[in-house]
Amino acid sequence: MNAKNIFITESDLLRLQRLVESSRGPGHRDAQHLDSLKAELEKAIVVEAKAVPHDVVTMNSRVRIRDLDTQEEFVYQIVFPRDANLQENRISVLAPIGTALLGYQTGSTIEWEVPSGRRRFYIVDVEYQPEAAGLAA
Repeated sequence: MNAKNIFITESDLLRLQRLVESSRGPGHRDAQHLDSLKAELEKAIVVEAKAVPHDVVTMNSRVRIRDLDTQEEFVYQIVFPRDANLQENRISVLAPIGTALLGYQTGSTIEWEVPSGRRRFYIVDVEYQPEAAGLAA
């Protein structure tokens, strides 16, 4: 995990905290991912939607990343679990890469544990951010 500060909007924080709490339970299949998300939320700098920098990955943002080991680029949209669809590149915030990207800015390098091992990603661009488009809740 990267030790840098991350930004999160007040509304995203509230919705994500509700997701973490409502998903808690013995043997929940996403328990480890929920713990990772909770840890990220605890270190976040909370800002109003209108104050979040436009190059920060927020919920429903579309982000272009580069895998620093393979140099492949990918574009993902970070969404709530119910909206995830891998064929449409919509990645759940509970997926390791979803949690890893949330709150970081363009130009950030992120190291994160994924099922295939430790990976390093570079955020090339936040192609779309709801707050920047004036569509945030």
